[in-house]
Amino acid sequence: MPSLPALRRLPWTTWLPVAALLVLALTWGRSLPGPVATLVAVVLGASVLAAVHHAEIVALRVGEPFGSLVLAVAVTVIEVGLILTLTAAGGPGVETLARDTVFAAVMITANGIVGLSILAGARRHDLVHFNAEGAGGALATVVTLAGLCFILPNVTSAAPGPEFSPGQLAFAAVASLILYALYVTTQTVRHRDFFLPVDSDGATITEEHADPPSDRATLMSLGLLLASLVAVVGLAKVESTTIDSLVSAAGLPQAVVGVVIALLVLSPESLAAVRAARRNRMQTSFNLAYGSAIASIGLTVPALALATIWVDSSLLLGLTPIQTVLFVLTVAVNILTVVPGRATRLQGGVHLAILAAFLFLSMNP
Repeated sequence: MPSLPALRRLPWTTWLPVAALLVLALTWGRSLPGPVATLVAVVLGASVLAAVHHAEIVALRVGEPFGSLVLAVAVTVIEVGLILTLTAAGGPGVETLARDTVFAAVMITANGIVGLSILAGARRHDLVHFNAEGAGGALATVVTLAGLCFILPNVTSAAPGPEFSPGQLAFAAVASLILYALYVTTQTVRHRDFFLPVDSDGATITEEHADPPSDRATLMSLGLLLASLVAVVGLAKVESTTIDSLVSAAGLPQAVVGVVIALLVLSPESLAAVRAARRNRMQTSFNLAYGSAIASIGLTVPALALATIWVDSSLLLGLTPIQTVLFVLTVAVNILTVVPGRATRLQGGVHLAILAAFLFLSMNP
């Protein structure tokens, strides 16, 4: 067994994921007093930083776009588990929790991550460049998935309200899985070059000649990455009771709970995307942003469709009028950003303005 001095010499990113899982085990299912809830929030934030660190090590070993795909899929799979857990537990607003959380994820990725990354990259490099073919294909997939799963329920008539009938939900689930699989195949096999960072001339940027980590170090980081992500989402679930209480006490709409959960869950991708943009790897930032949105819809909707077999609860997926307007605005602005293959601080500011409108209107509809 390692001695105490040996444990002290370990970097914090190695022992913290294990400590975070221990905190998760001790606090799961408990009502937390204020000081303990604050401590859990600190551990959650540290787990986010640890997840980003280990994701970058894995990315250095497997290269792009596999690195961003690993982080996006890992976070989304655990996010789906969190949504299913909260849905099965019941409570106020459970019928729209999945919609609010996934739609918040789309708004945060397509506006928040994209906007912050453009600002971070343009601040250092003045003008950021990316592959319009790869980013455009990913954006088209996001728009199609969101339209099929969250716009159509408002106009179908087989079921009352913004809800799919069982057959329609099954169709949306299968279509989502097929589109997600097609996107992953295109990104990693058929047209991998579309998703690699490019310079101002459109040429692929050669990665820095850093020694890749060993297989052992990569596997360790992969395990610690998964542990960190489990801790992030699990602690977000632990904090959800506190968040729900604060939201109710403040008189805010129940949809705010889904927004806060999405912000917490997507924080690893957000930090990783901004750091990539600062290194002039804007395409990597787009891979993380749009890839996370695609995975969030493409994996969540099929999982929810299966869950309806066992969970006796309505599933309202149709967007509200305010959400629909914000979604249309998001689509239009993202198209205008992606088409030129380059962006300035202005585009970053526009995306963040839409995100700010979304956050404000979530609290004050």
